[in-house]
Amino acid sequence: MVDHQVGLYTGVRDIDTLQLKHNIVGLTQAMLALKVPVVVTTTTEKMWGPLIPDLADVLPSVHRIERTTVNAWDEKRVVDAVKATGRKNLIVTGISTDVCLAFPAIAALADGFQSYAVIDASGGFSQTQVDMGILRMQNAGVIPVCYSNVAIEILADNAAPEAEAVYGALGMPFSTLVAAARENRQGPAPSTDRIALSPFHGRDSRPQYVLVYGR
Repeated sequence: MVDHQVGLYTGVRDIDTLQLKHNIVGLTQAMLALKVPVVVTTTTEKMWGPLIPDLADVLPSVHRIERTTVNAWDEKRVVDAVKATGRKNLIVTGISTDVCLAFPAIAALADGFQSYAVIDASGGFSQTQVDMGILRMQNAGVIPVCYSNVAIEILADNAAPEAEAVYGALGMPFSTLVAAARENRQGPAPSTDRIALSPFHGRDSRPQYVLVYGR
């Protein structure tokens, strides 16, 4: 997570900030339920303020890396924390989309990582800046995703033990149906239930990614 800070949220214009907080908190709680490592970084808190309380509340034991660099990937402590997870697929979210999300997501590609940019758990200071940031990331090879579909793709199986927690975290009111599906499921799922569409798919290989936040 990159730079989800109080001061930066005041400038977000492409998404309602309440919706943004819902999305980023839901994504975070889903990743925790899926046992995905979380790396949190902020920039120059004297200028941009602390991590938003909504995230601080759900990440009480996660160490926050404060830095001064604009690009989080230029901070060695951030890169070392990501590499320490042993994962090669990065789920990146940041404020703003065109800088704090785009810069580290693109830079990580050069170090052999695959970056997935969570667009609706990030925010920008104008729609044009967001659009150009997404275009730049796509041209570089970053894969854009949304907060709910990336979590569900990692989940892969609605009968998994984590399913109810994941759907609940994402704020889907029909999540209670997942528990019933798990209870009613008889025997192993057919192989067609889990077609490997991406590095996220397949419970046998999960988790193979890390969530990175920043400014």
